[in-house]
Amino acid sequence: MSSPFDFSTGNMSALAQADVVRALDEDIGAGDLTASLIDPEQHSYARVLAREAAVICGLPWVEATLQRLDPQAERVWHVRDGQHCSANQVVLEVRGRSRALLSAERTLLNFLQLLSAVATQTAVYVRAVQAVPGNRAAIVDTRKTLPGLRLAQKYAVRCGGGSNHRIGLHDAVLIKENHIAAAGGISAVLQRTTEVASRAAFVEIEVETLVQLQEALEAGARMILLDNMDLAQLREAVRITAGRAILEVSGGVGLDTVAGIAATGVNRISIGALTKDIKAIDFSMRFAQL
Repeated sequence: MSSPFDFSTGNMSALAQADVVRALDEDIGAGDLTASLIDPEQHSYARVLAREAAVICGLPWVEATLQRLDPQAERVWHVRDGQHCSANQVVLEVRGRSRALLSAERTLLNFLQLLSAVATQTAVYVRAVQAVPGNRAAIVDTRKTLPGLRLAQKYAVRCGGGSNHRIGLHDAVLIKENHIAAAGGISAVLQRTTEVASRAAFVEIEVETLVQLQEALEAGARMILLDNMDLAQLREAVRITAGRAILEVSGGVGLDTVAGIAATGVNRISIGALTKDIKAIDFSMRFAQL
């Protein structure tokens, strides 16, 4: 089960345009003072290089940036979203008005470095679980995203081979420990899900113990989040569940633990680090006057 958001080309273009409008407004404001020093009739050729190996992500945002500042700019992509690049590989070549390319440089690089970092980190986790014999666990993101860039980061997770959890509080039900406490228990809160189930992509409940797992199963839960359980508990949870519910793991997941978690037989592993704990991929843009 994944987010219901439609990541089709048209939707991604509209999303990127909205993000780029905000980004350019905060960067350029009333005008790029430094770029104004350049002859407005001058044109330049520029190359965007990835300074390290990565999974590329951010094409719609780069395109939206260039389209807004120089619609006639010529672009040639050598590596597209979801594809791997090597260190110092040219990802994109651009020819256009010098002022526009200079003003676009930081914004397009910011999107590329962030989203490629998410895609690259996701791909590392995906490869780690794919190496586990008999693995069936999907790598899934969370809501731990940068405010205003959630959809962009969730798209990047997909480019890295991962899957999306809910987009936000509006599209799916995830009952966590505080919801359980406020509602008066697992059975009580699950009974109330009928009120919103028709509007939800899925209904999931978090449990912290095997006793709670059993209670959730008896109450009819069909998707259960196992929070911060050790490997022995996860294996027992899989045995107890016996296929009656989708099991997701969250908490304490790192590259040193993800393969062992996948080997327990769970269905999903959600990882906040895919979008939260990332290091930007190093890109640069180099100009040459035509």
